[in-house]
Amino acid sequence: MTFWQKIDAHLSNIAFYQIVFSLPFAYMAVLLANKMHGLTTDWWTVLWVTTTIVAARSAALALDNMIDLKYDKDQPRFNERPMVAGLITHRDVYLLLAICFAVLIFSVLQLNPICIKLLPVAALPFIVYPYMKRLTCLCHYICGVAVAMAPAGAWVAVTGEVEYPMVVLFLAVVLWIGGFDVVYGAQDEKFDKEHGLHSMATLLGAEKALLLAKLTHVVTLAVFFYLGQLFGLGYLYYIGVGIAGGTLYYQHKIIDVRGFRAFTRRYYVHNGIVSVAIFICTLLDVLLHG
Repeated sequence: MTFWQKIDAHLSNIAFYQIVFSLPFAYMAVLLANKMHGLTTDWWTVLWVTTTIVAARSAALALDNMIDLKYDKDQPRFNERPMVAGLITHRDVYLLLAICFAVLIFSVLQLNPICIKLLPVAALPFIVYPYMKRLTCLCHYICGVAVAMAPAGAWVAVTGEVEYPMVVLFLAVVLWIGGFDVVYGAQDEKFDKEHGLHSMATLLGAEKALLLAKLTHVVTLAVFFYLGQLFGLGYLYYIGVGIAGGTLYYQHKIIDVRGFRAFTRRYYVHNGIVSVAIFICTLLDVLLHG
């Protein structure tokens, strides 16, 4: 395997394209924190927030896939995953983890001093999440907490404080990702039951789990609406929330119509429209209306 083939295998192993779930809301947090405190954008902060999130997320996904490898090998749907196919070894993962850890520490040290002190708290969900399906059906929402650490950390990087509006944005992202992961997990109801794993589908059944995901996303949109009220954002922001709502409706509808065969990589990418649309519309609203 050539160097570039190995890089491609690593990118596939950590599902790098899913970074779109994290970065837009991190940038949104920077934008809103600056707006709230009357600050101008520090582009160095944006850079180090970006490298921090990329490093943390890459390490988390590599660790998750390594810990779950014994289950992934039994799941026919995962036959082409790099670790299952033998393209990535445990040694490769340990090397990537070391690199990511070094980049993570260096990047966090460039941010507000409080960030390095809070790093263990921010890292905890990433560390415990791979084990949660063995313990609780709430694993989907713990996944949401891990992803929501991106905007939470970005906010603290700007302000040095944990503040109420940050918590609201954090909650919105937790619910968005948690609901999405409930849908993802519902397709594995039979497999999870056979292997003693937990999910909302194993607790409630796939049909009720999908209903729970829909209700979760309704609450998600309500929280995003409330966030706009907190910051006095204008109609452009709410257009973004509307686009997100339409995307979520489509995502649930296509599962209702086509079943879990609709759950493809394209389906994943479409979910990223939520974060991108809300961020872009927030940016436009702040630029045009202050």
